[in-house]
Amino acid sequence: MTKRPAEGSDVGPEEEPELREPDLPRTAKVRPKALRTGWTTGTCASAAAKAAACALLDQRARDTIDVALPSGQRVSFAVESCTYAAGRATAVVVKDAGDDPDVTHGAHLTVTVCEHDRPGMVLEGGEGVGVVTKPGLGLEVGGPSITDPPRAMITQAVAEVVDLSERGMRVTVSVPGGEKMARKTTNARLGIVGGISILGTTGIVRPFSTASWRASVEQAVSVMAAQGERTVVLCTGGRTEKGAMALLPDLTEVCFVEVGDFTGAAIRRALSVDLQRVVFVGMAGKLAKLAAGVLMTHYTRSKVDLGFLGEITRASGGSDLVVDEVAAANTGRHAYEIWEREGLLRAAGDELCARVRGVLLRAGEGRLSADVAMVDFTGRRVVGASRPEWVSAA
Repeated sequence: MTKRPAEGSDVGPEEEPELREPDLPRTAKVRPKALRTGWTTGTCASAAAKAAACALLDQRARDTIDVALPSGQRVSFAVESCTYAAGRATAVVVKDAGDDPDVTHGAHLTVTVCEHDRPGMVLEGGEGVGVVTKPGLGLEVGGPSITDPPRAMITQAVAEVVDLSERGMRVTVSVPGGEKMARKTTNARLGIVGGISILGTTGIVRPFSTASWRASVEQAVSVMAAQGERTVVLCTGGRTEKGAMALLPDLTEVCFVEVGDFTGAAIRRALSVDLQRVVFVGMAGKLAKLAAGVLMTHYTRSKVDLGFLGEITRASGGSDLVVDEVAAANTGRHAYEIWEREGLLRAAGDELCARVRGVLLRAGEGRLSADVAMVDFTGRRVVGASRPEWVSAA
């Protein structure tokens, strides 16, 4: 078992995970021009839902439709097709994923809207949308795999057309061919069967998993160093970045870098520009990969080692029964939920952060100090850290 490194101590190499940085997928190699952003399945579904709701109300098809992103920005979409009849309408928006290597690029997000007998909106999954069969995804088992941000976007889009406090709408999201698309994803392993997931946090697909994104991470580290900053805060995404900024308010905005999957690249650049400190803020799954020594965490090149999280559970005081349950968990999030249920979240979070810190110290070749914080799945609350005061202050 990997031992927790003490502050400033040297841990023997036989007790440390091997540092690994798998290469990018072949499809994510350098391209000769800047990469285009695209739209998430959630954004496309919200546009199709609004187009269908409009057609239902006035019995008229739409060629284009506009919707709001979570940021408040409004974007317009072409409506591929729109049919309507009394009490029912269906619209289709085709997903453009930009230059992200995304199996759902070109998917026909199809939404049917019909009258419901009670005020409010009922959201259902149709053909090609996966059904959740295992815990650990933050979604109801037995329900459609449509995450909270797209649910909110779809609700807002329909509410722009219909007063949901007075009228009821049943909204069904389908993706023809979605079951075949899902075979190229990890959905089946996660217990999502029958189709793809409707996803998206910001509504925009950015090509995080490409060589271009790695280059942007390296550039961001260089820019902050050029401004005289000596601490870089690596965040896995927008939610963790907001949590990190709240945790470290004395640092300027330029210090915070959305690192995506490229921790190894960021550390190397930090060394080349003589930074002094790295702080990593992330959620359980990404931290589990880093703690196991994986410095390039793209999902096609590394998986969360649940046996390793079982080891973390044991080191945090978990019983054999709980250790076995974590080792058999469905996802890193599922392991997190078990820790929370068993009252082990703080101990396991601290243990995990300490091990990530040990990996970062080694990757930094002894020239970078390191600290780590684990946030919950909103990104707002620190639930474990290499510095105890960060958790108590959260």
